[in-house]
Amino acid sequence: MPLFIVIVGILLLFLLVAKFKLNGFIAFILVSLFVGIAEGMEPVAVVESIQKGIGNILGFLVLILGLGAMLGKLVAESGAAQRITTKLVEKFGKKNIQWAVVLTGFIVGIPMFYSVGFVILVPLVFTIAAATGLPLLYVGLPMLASLSVTHGYLPPHPAPTAIASTFNADISKTLLYGIIVAIPAIIVAGPLLSRTMKNIKASPLKEFLNPKILKDEEMPGTSISIFTALLPVILMAIAAAAELFLPEGSLIKTILVFAGNPVMAMLISVLVAIYTLGLARGKKMKEVMDTVAGAVTGITMVLLIIAGAGALKQVLIDSGVSIYIGEALKDSSISPLVLAWLIATIIRVCVGSATVAGLTAAGIVLPLIEGTGASAELMVLAIGSGSLMLSHVNDSGFWLFKEYFNLSIKDTLKSWTVMETTVGIMGLLGVLVLNQFI
Repeated sequence: MPLFIVIVGILLLFLLVAKFKLNGFIAFILVSLFVGIAEGMEPVAVVESIQKGIGNILGFLVLILGLGAMLGKLVAESGAAQRITTKLVEKFGKKNIQWAVVLTGFIVGIPMFYSVGFVILVPLVFTIAAATGLPLLYVGLPMLASLSVTHGYLPPHPAPTAIASTFNADISKTLLYGIIVAIPAIIVAGPLLSRTMKNIKASPLKEFLNPKILKDEEMPGTSISIFTALLPVILMAIAAAAELFLPEGSLIKTILVFAGNPVMAMLISVLVAIYTLGLARGKKMKEVMDTVAGAVTGITMVLLIIAGAGALKQVLIDSGVSIYIGEALKDSSISPLVLAWLIATIIRVCVGSATVAGLTAAGIVLPLIEGTGASAELMVLAIGSGSLMLSHVNDSGFWLFKEYFNLSIKDTLKSWTVMETTVGIMGLLGVLVLNQFI
């Protein structure tokens, strides 16, 4: 019965968001109330559980998401993203253009929200395709595969960061393992897969053919652009290495681990970006701060939706559903990693949002960590992979891709949906292989 109530709750969430177009945050609160009361909790206890879930998840993520949005905006508006793209294309040449856009998507995608990276980079994809005469999907899918993987697998993106927090997983290790799993996933879902889609004709809408392209002298240098965009990753990677190789109690280790804490890494990176991409280029502090302020206004609803997912997760825990599911599944012969991936996949298909699928699945499978001894970091990656599976008409990313590339729904399913599914399957395979070595 508890599992049946959860299924009904997820279906209700799907209906409210997809069918009735209700705001995601409101839908989450309503479903949380329904699930809690249906599971036998006192109404007041359900409200308290919702408050606790929202507080727990936002207490950590407000800092990460706010600082991440600021960094992404500074990288975009300064021209650093454009500089990275143009330089890679120049270095790789037409023959290897796919690898150039893969690296661009990966580098730029790490500090940015998916939708921000998409809107910034896709016009440049159109420009590259037009300049080289190559098919649009041949150039575009590798870029989007990189963006999708960074969005689903890697901190400091919202879902993997929040899931890591739920499982108490080490963020630096999650990032390190995530990069190892991401590389083959991007290669297969991007450059290799796009070569099989030559018959799908995409053409950008005329509104997107004239993006604002900065002149060379208006952009920061290549080295400083890459360094600033990747600084959070650099700091977290150094922290992970320090944890592994430096002795306990070492002052250097303490400093490096502190600087590599996700919140500190993002804060340091934003401060560096304010100087390297703003003040050092002659901008006034007020102008830079206006850019930073504008970035934060765009993430309000993202924060609320994540807060709603946190509320549902807490209700699932406080009502005993997570324990029930954990008890029911702990003796299963199916790998907990596969199970976590499968649950995330099912929720993704029902609800559409990768972030919602990941966070909801995390709340459901949380007991599997204690019951099976599965790696918390690999569970984060397994859920992240499942949360990208089978994107279709209830996913905003599906429509974003369709409209920008001017495709029919059928061709969007044959390209976008197949690409996202390939990313999800490759992620699971990578996690299972990595699980043999750690």
